[in-house]
Amino acid sequence: MVDASASTRRHGALAKAKGLLAEILAAARKQRVRLVMLEAAGSQAQWLGHGRLASAALRNWLDGLGAGGGTPLLPALQEAAAWQARRQGLHPAENHRLWVITDGRIREWPALAPSACPALVIDIESAPVRIGRARQLAQTLGAQYHHIDTLPALPVAQ
Repeated sequence: MVDASASTRRHGALAKAKGLLAEILAAARKQRVRLVMLEAAGSQAQWLGHGRLASAALRNWLDGLGAGGGTPLLPALQEAAAWQARRQGLHPAENHRLWVITDGRIREWPALAPSACPALVIDIESAPVRIGRARQLAQTLGAQYHHIDTLPALPVAQ
């Protein structure tokens, strides 16, 4: 899941996220990992690559990814949790992981359930004064937290 709200345009945050996403897509393609991408921008989340192998279509989406509008990150997280629960029921042998790439600039914090699968929040907040909400989101989800500037190499598949 990538947060592509207007706030990610500041201080090169989205550019860093796109570089990371390019690495993830390349690794997923090489490892033949299925991806479900959810872009949170504007007024609602948009599903991309719904359970498909990483492909040139996802690379084209990444090349055109821009930032704008609000941050529908919380509804996107709720959608992702519902999708993951349905998918796990249909395919119990699949291993799922949730990666959330965000600057954490969310105005409202309704209650969120912890992630049902291993999760990682990658903080792309790059402003000189950081508010640290991505770390708070990671705690709420029971997820690991890393800032993009200190992110270790991450395998796509285990």
